[in-house]
Amino acid sequence: MTRTSLTGIKPTHGIHLGNYLGAIRPALALAKEHKTFYFIADYHALTSLRDPGALRRHSYDVAAAWLACGLNDKRTTLFRQSDVVEVFELMWILSCFVATGQLERGHAYKDALAKEQAPTAGLFNYPVLMAADILLYDTDVVPIGRDQLQHLELTRDMAARLNHHYGEKTVTVPEALITEAPLVPGLDGQKMSKSKGNAIPLFDPPKQLRKTIMQIKTGSESLEEPKEPEGSTVFELFKLVAPEPKVKQMADALRTGGYGWGHAKEALYTALEKEIGPKREKYLTLRDNEEVLDDILATGAVKARVIAHRTLQRVRHAIGIGTYERSDMRKTVRLKRT
Repeated sequence: MTRTSLTGIKPTHGIHLGNYLGAIRPALALAKEHKTFYFIADYHALTSLRDPGALRRHSYDVAAAWLACGLNDKRTTLFRQSDVVEVFELMWILSCFVATGQLERGHAYKDALAKEQAPTAGLFNYPVLMAADILLYDTDVVPIGRDQLQHLELTRDMAARLNHHYGEKTVTVPEALITEAPLVPGLDGQKMSKSKGNAIPLFDPPKQLRKTIMQIKTGSESLEEPKEPEGSTVFELFKLVAPEPKVKQMADALRTGGYGWGHAKEALYTALEKEIGPKREKYLTLRDNEEVLDDILATGAVKARVIAHRTLQRVRHAIGIGTYERSDMRKTVRLKRT
């Protein structure tokens, strides 16, 4: 039996190379073995992004990027989180089964307090909305990095509590699928991040891409000197996009000498352009036609809501809340009006 996996993508910035290598490429590989759901977590983004124009723009950016990178919307389900309103009802139900102390230990909430910020209720309840996202679609596995394990354990705890009170099949308790996603270094060698200003935008034009790659920090060895490839940003990025023979060839050349960091950057640019170039063309075509993206996302939302409605009806019935079907609800509204 094919298992279901779910991946959420927060639209808080433009797509960069770290997103592609660390999240998009590994997540799309799951479609070969799982029934996959991918959603644009626009309500999650609201905890940090307050510019409505940027939120809409980045949501389209994310959709176009995932489609350009290989997401097949005929075989998988791609949708906006905000188009499936059932998630908020399930969030409330789950919030009645989690202790505030557990939410106080959330990474994002603790980080905000450590930075002497005033965290919002949205940030505090972020793990509950995440749990609702996961449980709403009867998700079997959630691909995550080890740093996200806390959130999934909290989701499993809420699901287990709900099942303990109302029956073992009330919701599906998901499993973690730990993905060893690579740590993608930015221009300065630190983890690539838009907020750090060290990111390589994924779909920049070739000329700009090359210019950005040339800004990568390297050692100060002369052309003739031998250089240690391991640990250098250029080489670490090259290993993520180039075939193994090319990687070995670069490593040998750097260690031998007579091969400079400029040569390595040119090789990285060539490898990236080979990988990203065809995707860039598709991305730009999709990004220029938001109506097409809206249609794909709307179709995905319809498929997602069928499952979401079924799950919520099951949960509502279990906890003792009225379970009108939508058609019955419309009839009731019409009767009241007359």
